[in-house]
Amino acid sequence: MAGVRTLLLMAVGVVAVSLSGPLMAAMVVPPLAISFWRNGFATLLLAPGVVGTRREEVGALRGARLRLVVASGAALAVHFGTWVTALTLTSVASATAIVCLQIAWVVAWQLVRGERFSLGVAAGLVLAFTGVLVVSGVDLTVSRQALLGDLLALCGGIAAAAYMIIGSRARQALTTTTYTFVCYGTCAAMLLVACLVSGQRLWGYPLLQWGLLVLVTSTAQLMGHSVFNHLLATTSPMLVSLALLLEVPGASLLAAGILGQVPPPGAVAGLVLVLAGMALVIVHNRAPGMGQAPVD
Repeated sequence: MAGVRTLLLMAVGVVAVSLSGPLMAAMVVPPLAISFWRNGFATLLLAPGVVGTRREEVGALRGARLRLVVASGAALAVHFGTWVTALTLTSVASATAIVCLQIAWVVAWQLVRGERFSLGVAAGLVLAFTGVLVVSGVDLTVSRQALLGDLLALCGGIAAAAYMIIGSRARQALTTTTYTFVCYGTCAAMLLVACLVSGQRLWGYPLLQWGLLVLVTSTAQLMGHSVFNHLLATTSPMLVSLALLLEVPGASLLAAGILGQVPPPGAVAGLVLVLAGMALVIVHNRAPGMGQAPVD
């Protein structure tokens, strides 16, 4: 029964995070505003629990620990700002696949720090980045705008890797609720400033758009990642990371059904290379902390 329950939870989590890209691409809300409201709503929904059970922990958060959480929130803001903008320029399939390279960027950071990995990890990195080149080459034939979207998604993946690295340190001495509340709140505050500076409209949307904002918050932002955070306590991190790779085909299929976005054959080949490469990295990487669930 426990195995069946785990599989059901994984299925729910994959569907929830796979909805993220298609739902946000379907909105007419400006990308930075989507990012702000998604994190702002999540912060508000977490607030009652924090006030009720974590008030003292939040009040004691200061010094180096607070700086780590704020830095993590800043990285998350860059991730959302670049990735959600990418969804307006390129296909959901391309943007999702490229942003999912975040684990590869973490491995690259570990390599810079002098850590060594197996041949399988190296082969996976080469395969994954080859896939990105294939997808980007195909998108360049579509338009320069699509290529710009790919580059923004790449930046979003790097920012997500920074969020993962910094967050893994910040969470060592904090409960998940406190960390998530402060991190999402910091992220929302920074995105609010970005919206005001760039002039992106924060309100005045049709009711349907508010409904989509609430839906993407309750599914991808809370339900999807909450499920995977729960599974990390009871399931192999490698299995959770592999399950999360299903977000790429999941988002692609949902985008095809909801938005009519069907990737060309060349892009599909690139997406397969990215997925295969990331699977190799996850399976062969034994470094601690690398099995954490991704940002989007």
